[in-house]
Amino acid sequence: MSKRGWLLFSTMSVIWGIPYLFIKVALEGVSAPFLVFCRTAIAASILLPIALRRGLVRPTLHLWRPLLAFTVLEIGLPWLFLNDAEEHISSSLSGLLIAAVPLISTIIVWRLGDRSALDRTRLLGLLVGVGGVVAVMGLDLGSASAPRMGEVLLVAVGYATAPIIADRYLSGVPSLAVLSLALTTVAVAYLPAAIFTHPHTVPSAASLSAIAVLGVVCTAAAFLLFFLLIAEVGPVRSTIITFVNPAVAVVLGMIVLGEPFTAGIAVGFPLIVAGCWLSTRKPAGGNVAEVAPAAPAAEEVCETAA
Repeated sequence: MSKRGWLLFSTMSVIWGIPYLFIKVALEGVSAPFLVFCRTAIAASILLPIALRRGLVRPTLHLWRPLLAFTVLEIGLPWLFLNDAEEHISSSLSGLLIAAVPLISTIIVWRLGDRSALDRTRLLGLLVGVGGVVAVMGLDLGSASAPRMGEVLLVAVGYATAPIIADRYLSGVPSLAVLSLALTTVAVAYLPAAIFTHPHTVPSAASLSAIAVLGVVCTAAAFLLFFLLIAEVGPVRSTIITFVNPAVAVVLGMIVLGEPFTAGIAVGFPLIVAGCWLSTRKPAGGNVAEVAPAAPAAEEVCETAA
C-alpha cells in the first residue's frame, strides 16, 4: 500500500478498535437500541447538514437500493447485534470474533467471480482462520453465550459485505452523501425503539462520554476515513484493519475493564491473524484482483469529505 494507505490503515485500526470498550461502558446506562439511535443521530447531525448544504443528497437518492443494502449491512443490523452481544460477552471476545471479516470477504469475493481469491495459500489461510474462530468459540463456550457469539459473527458478515457493495455500486457517489443518508436512515428507524427503551434516570458521566465518543469519533469521523481507505486500497484490503482491531480491543478490555485473557483468545487470536494474512496475500506474480471497478480517486473523495 502507499504511505497514504498505511496512514489511513493505522488510524482506522485504532479508531475501530476502541468502540468495543466504549460500547461496553455506554451500555451500563442505556439499552442496545437506544445506543444505536444515539450513535447514529449524533453522527447524522454532524454530516447531514454539510451534505445538504453542498447539494449532495438529492443526486444520491436514485441509488436507494444499494444505499439501503449498505445501510442495513454496515450499520442497521450489526450495531444492534453487537450492542446486544456486549451485554453478555466481553469486549475483548467481541473484537476478536470480528477479526473473521477478511476471511468472509475472501469467500464473498470468490463467489462473485474472483477465482484467484482462493488459491492454495488463501485457501490455507481460510482454513487456519476458521480454525481460529472455532477455537475461540469452543474454548470460551463455557464462559460466554454461544448465541451472543453467533450475533458477533453475523456482524462480521455484514462488515465484510457492506464495503464490497459500496465499491461496486456507490463508488461514483460522494462518501459524505452515502454516510449522511445511511446514518440518518438508521437514526429514524431506531427512534421508536429508542423512545420505548429510553433510560428512566440520567446515565452516568462515563456512559454519556462513551456515547459522545462513539457518535463523533467512532462513527462520523471514522466512516469518512473508512471511505478514503476503500478508495485508496480497495474494498478487500480495507477489511484487513480487523487484523489490528482485536488486539486494540483485547488490550483495552484487559487494562480498562479488567477482562480476562481467556484460553480461547490465547489460542484463537494467533490463528485468526495468521489466517487473515494468508487469505489476503498478493498471489505470486500478480496483483490482488478486486471484485469491483476501481473506486474514485482518493483526492476526489478527500475533496468531498473536506
